[in-house]
Amino acid sequence: MKVAIDARMINMSGIGTYIQNLMQYGCYNIALGNDDEISEFASNINTINFSAPIYGIKEQMKFPYKELKKLKPDVLHVPHYNIPIFYRGKMIVTIHDLTHLIYPEFLPNKFAKIYAKFMIWLALKKASKIITVSENTKNDILKMYKVNPEKIEVIYNGVGEEFIKKDKKEIGYLYEKFGIPRNKKILLYVGNLKPHKNLERLLEAYSKINNIEETCLVLVGKAFANYNKLEEKENNLKIKKYVIHTGMVAKEEIIDLYNLADIFIFPSLYEGFGLPVLEALACGTQVICSNTSSMPEVGGNVVEYIDPLNVEDIKEKIEKSDKKSEDLINKQLSKFSWKKTYEKTWEVITKSD
Repeated sequence: MKVAIDARMINMSGIGTYIQNLMQYGCYNIALGNDDEISEFASNINTINFSAPIYGIKEQMKFPYKELKKLKPDVLHVPHYNIPIFYRGKMIVTIHDLTHLIYPEFLPNKFAKIYAKFMIWLALKKASKIITVSENTKNDILKMYKVNPEKIEVIYNGVGEEFIKKDKKEIGYLYEKFGIPRNKKILLYVGNLKPHKNLERLLEAYSKINNIEETCLVLVGKAFANYNKLEEKENNLKIKKYVIHTGMVAKEEIIDLYNLADIFIFPSLYEGFGLPVLEALACGTQVICSNTSSMPEVGGNVVEYIDPLNVEDIKEKIEKSDKKSEDLINKQLSKFSWKKTYEKTWEVITKSD
């Protein structure tokens, strides 16, 4: 069976991890995107060069319809809602979340919401099957669109086997590389720095904790348009000397940072899944995360939950939360693996009408 995927987002966070892992399990014969990027995760795969940026007219006008038709795929898997409008073949679509509709105030303009709403509607209509990565995303779709629930298949993401516990002696290089002070309690956030990640409230809560001078807050991830607001917030709260921004880091460094941290905190307002929660748990790190959207599905009963809108609640949980038992954590982690994701995805691809 020939299966193609639009792999342009292969190196982005979240969706990129999803594409990489499915590709490594040999899910696809054909990939649309950058050959150099794709070859890192799959060999013996036909690559069609496709570099148009996502979310816009260019990706529709430049989609390689003719080149793809020549390779005669049985199914095209689009791992995001930005489907090729004029594609006539069988298509499976993964919709990770509805962030653009639930928090439109964080979009660059009104057109972006109109575009997202229309494209999700079209994806729901044209796809043979819709995959979501959580029950929460499925429920959000059913609330906002008229669609047969049986058309939507929930398939959880996994957690990579590379996320493991490490001896702190192995990761001491992080202190110098990122200017992290030794002998202090380390609070860690991993993810992009977009507004819906709720980092401004995290900074407020952090500024209020007792004995702040005995801690540091490490923020790992790509900066976006709101980055200056975060720095301004840190200055206004007089906590800049306690906050470290690493920017983007290599995967191995992310694993090591999870291991170095005392607490991983994820105060996001909305997540389609929330991979960092699982990654931190797999590295043996205590986790505090929001009680919203999909995160209770992912964290189960082994994380401490916060109301992400309540600064005082975030502050109190940072000060008082306890690590859950290792047996419970391992039981929760056993529900999620990329092998399971692949097997269930392949079943949907091969059995859908």
